Amino acid sequence: MTVKFRSIRIAACVLATLIAAPVLASSAAESISANEPYVRMVPPGMTVSGAFMVLKNVDSMDHKLVKAESPVAKAVELHTHTNEGGVMKMRPVKDIEIKTKGEAVLKPGGLHVMLIGLKQDLKEGDNVAITLTFEDGSNKKIEAPVRKIQTEMKMEMKHDHEGMKH
Repeated sequence: MTVKFRSIRIAACVLATLIAAPVLASSAAESISANEPYVRMVPPGMTVSGAFMVLKNVDSMDHKLVKAESPVAKAVELHTHTNEGGVMKMRPVKDIEIKTKGEAVLKPGGLHVMLIGLKQDLKEGDNVAITLTFEDGSNKKIEAPVRKIQTEMKMEMKHDHEGMKH
């Protein structure tokens, strides 16, 4: 066998191996973006708060958020709200699914990251470091600003001035 033929044969084997090799998938952390994250400001001395965001998955496979951590809290859990007999209750969940080419919306009254045992008061404008961990063990570190959340209360008042003397 000539050296030239052997080189062509080796090159063909290498090329065949590369073509047949599966495409390396990116990690969940690389495929998922955390958009518009924020942590709810709570009154001084309150020891729990929530973190909210939209997790977008650009990957061709589903992923799951399985854990979150933050240095500002003693414990961090994934939570949701459930309606039990007309009463809204918070419950931990084992994971939050982010569908292929989809998103998971973490919002007040729904899925969220619960910060338990706050180690400090959270002030508006502070940034909270949160590490998100996905099912494949990959991590994404985010900074979530603390925001004051205004609850909108509308009260309708009727003034019936008929028959009243001013």
